[in-house]
Amino acid sequence: MDFDITPSNNSFFLIAGPCVVENEEITFTTAKKLKEVCEKLSIQLFFKSSYRKANRSSISSFTGLGDNIALNILAKIKSELNLPICTDIHTAEEADFAAKVADIIQIPAFLCRQTDLLIAAAKTGKFVNIKKGQFLSPEAMQFAANKVAEAGNNNILLTERGSSFGYQDLIIDFRGIPKMKKLGFPVILDVTHSLQQPNQASGVTGGEPEMIEYMAKAGIAVGADGLFIETHPNPAVAKSDGANMLKLDLIEDLLTKLVNLKKALALK
Repeated sequence: MDFDITPSNNSFFLIAGPCVVENEEITFTTAKKLKEVCEKLSIQLFFKSSYRKANRSSISSFTGLGDNIALNILAKIKSELNLPICTDIHTAEEADFAAKVADIIQIPAFLCRQTDLLIAAAKTGKFVNIKKGQFLSPEAMQFAANKVAEAGNNNILLTERGSSFGYQDLIIDFRGIPKMKKLGFPVILDVTHSLQQPNQASGVTGGEPEMIEYMAKAGIAVGADGLFIETHPNPAVAKSDGANMLKLDLIEDLLTKLVNLKKALALK
């Protein structure tokens, strides 16, 4: 499958989809809409959904349909819609399993320092998207990237997803995007996760989806090579991260604005 992840002054790439594979209908509905919009706007799309969610606030929270079932749904999307796939892993043992389908292996922010996980992802030969831990400086991401590179894989992406601000909020320091770009790898802004409000008393992570457009515009303005946006036909009933996801029917308007912003910036 051919895809282009090369940074460009004229465009950005998009990693997007529902947080987790809930069922085949929702996953395909979202993928088809994203493909339609991204083809219309000439945006390189990587469809993202987790086949398993290992990091949940509650032991009773939805963690997935089952690894094989969910990964098979992603494989069908890859085959039938001709879309490259991004999904995350949480243990080194998952790397080869996920790599059967994924074009991008994603390392969750809380696990970005786990050496065995980074090396296992690197050895798949796939792109490795390392999310910056909420507890790390942008400069510290060189050490995570070096582990992947030293394992023989230079297909590295780095993602900003906000920094811890007290116990129940995150903040984006947009200086981090140009700082991480100096490390020599494409840099992504995770728009939706950076708007999470974790550790709520209810046990359910909150969010500020009304701020998505503003954060996405700021990310493009400071030079993000790609954006990460979780989206769902009806976030109110989503089984994971519904509080910070973008409603699917809003995606075209948002991406159109971002494409126009990117074009305007390229003229300067």
